[in-house]
Amino acid sequence: MPAGYQNWRQLLFVHWTVGASELRPLVPGCLDIDEFDGTAYVGLVPFVVEAARPLGAPREMSLRFLETNVRTYVHVHGRDHGVYFFSLDAASLLAVVGARLGLGLPYFWASGEQHVSHTCTEYALRRRVGGTQRCNVRYRVSDFLGPAALGTLEHFLIERYVLHVQRGPTLWSVRVKHPPYALYAAQLLNLEDDLVSAAGLLPRVDAPLVHFAPGVDVAINAPRITIAR
Repeated sequence: MPAGYQNWRQLLFVHWTVGASELRPLVPGCLDIDEFDGTAYVGLVPFVVEAARPLGAPREMSLRFLETNVRTYVHVHGRDHGVYFFSLDAASLLAVVGARLGLGLPYFWASGEQHVSHTCTEYALRRRVGGTQRCNVRYRVSDFLGPAALGTLEHFLIERYVLHVQRGPTLWSVRVKHPPYALYAAQLLNLEDDLVSAAGLLPRVDAPLVHFAPGVDVAINAPRITIAR
């Protein structure tokens, strides 16, 4: 049974290649780096969270806020291929406190705004506590691609349904359920980002892969807790 619900809207997926050796010191040893054809990736995902609420809470009391995460892809000894978050910046103090206390996720309180026009989307977010890192992005959505096909790089990067976080000697794995993303091609018009380097990764200089999704409605399960090995 789900423990909570969120609607994820206007997601921009920005991905760069990264060496697994660069990721390894930054990812808990109980998690294996997931690679596609021998290549690892780091992702920057700015988006909007709507209707965020725990099970039983009325929709009228739900939260809406901007969020940007920095992530890579991992598995647990060949199982549970999912996401490992280096950071999650959210423009809601209540969401940040709840996720830090409840799941141990590396959330940071931020402020932000988004403007959508017929020509482009402008998204700006700045960390308020723990630094002044920011993510400013301007992009244009173009051709409809449809859901990512199984076995493709797009599916590897975007269709992820479990997150992992180590808490002391335990590994917490949280599954989410939602329909496949309806993907669009997108063009970066401008990107100014400090969040990837704040995670301990080198600044990315290669051209990223960019995708856009209008959104999905998400059910979030309670964590499964195991011993980290």
